[in-house]
Amino acid sequence: MTDDVGSSSDGARPRRRRLRWVLGLVVALAVAPMLGAAVHVGVGSWGGAYDVEGVPERAVGMVLGAKAGPNGPSDFLAARLEVARRLYRQGKISAILVSGDGRERPSSETAAMRDYLVERGIPDEHIVEDPAGFDTYDSCVRAHEVYGVRELILVTQDYHLGRALTICRAAGMDAVGVGDTSMFGRYPLNWIKGWLREWPANVKMEWDLLTARPPQSDPFDGALLEAVGDR
Repeated sequence: MTDDVGSSSDGARPRRRRLRWVLGLVVALAVAPMLGAAVHVGVGSWGGAYDVEGVPERAVGMVLGAKAGPNGPSDFLAARLEVARRLYRQGKISAILVSGDGRERPSSETAAMRDYLVERGIPDEHIVEDPAGFDTYDSCVRAHEVYGVRELILVTQDYHLGRALTICRAAGMDAVGVGDTSMFGRYPLNWIKGWLREWPANVKMEWDLLTARPPQSDPFDGALLEAVGDR
């Protein structure tokens, strides 16, 4: 009886070791791409983050979309728009591109963004909507290809800024950015969730850049260049 127990125990040890190796391999395969993408974001966005006062002037500021509802932008999106409003008032930018999901569901992100800015004194003719900025990659590529942007100031939350800068620079633009940090104090849990989402989102970025995924294709739109020239 003792020998049978010993044999069973001896056989279980190699199985546990194999299981640990398999689990370790699975974790490594999951973590390695995220670490590699995070390094890419750090290098790709290097030197691009500023505050409102220190950011160099650019003709265009692009506000990346976020959740909006029937009553207007979410608090996170409103914070981004406030940064853009300050940039415009300080003469850092001449026009604002609001990029997001413009489909009615029940409210358009870009329409809500435009309304918010106009209600707070930004001239309507200096705001242009990109209603097909369905994600960060789409917004950056379309800013360059559809709206003719060559340089810009990106506006989003701080934890999102590195990835956005990396994509916009890869798309061929001279991009710098200002990241909002005000929401961390108000919604720390939501902020942490947003920061955590960046890790898998960075991996998606790598795939999009590697495959040169085309966003929605539209004819060239000169409205933004006209808005810049009007100021």
